[in-house]
Parts: sequence; structure tokens; C-alpha cells
Amino acid sequence: MPKISIIAKDGTPFELQVEAGSTVMENAVRNSIPGIVSECGGACACATCHVYVDEEWIERVGPPGSIEADMLEFAYDVRSTSRLSCQIKVSEEHEGLTMHVPERQS
Repeated sequence: MPKISIIAKDGTPFELQVEAGSTVMENAVRNSIPGIVSECGGACACATCHVYVDEEWIERVGPPGSIEADMLEFAYDVRSTSRLSCQIKVSEEHEGLTMHVPERQS
């Protein structure tokens, strides 16, 4: 089970052991990470699970798909490392993946 890190907007780090095949959003909600709202429950129909992937991980995580890119247009303070956490499936290769929660969600 890979370990991932989500840094809350106040700087508090959350280290999570997660199952491969689950999404970052599922694990964030399950562990009550502040700032990950996930109003649509992971259907890629809102932008309330927006995260910033650390630069060193962005290539391994990959770019957003077309539907996700469209939804990111509704997110707050979108950056080149922005992703919707509901669209990031964790694999064993993501051991150490680090993301940050934006100041606010859309």
C-alpha cells in the first residue's frame, strides 16, 4: 500500500497509507482532509476536490484528461500542476506522492 501526502491549506501534512486503485479524493474524504469537499462524489462533475500536485510528481501523475481539464476551468487559482483528486488513481508507483490543497475550492 503506497503512502501519499496531502498538505492542507494551513500547512498541516496528512500522511495516508492507501490502497492501489483507489483515488486520492476517496482517501482524502475517508480521512477527513480539510478542504477536499468532493461535492459530486468523484464523478468529475465539480471542481471541489482540486489539488496541486508537487512539481516532482506531475509527470508521473500525468496531465488531466479532457473532461477533467474542462472542469478545472471552474476551479479556484488553477496552476500548471492542478488536478482533480477524484481523477488521480493511486498505484504502487505513487509511493511518496505529495499534493497540496488550494486556499479554497470553487
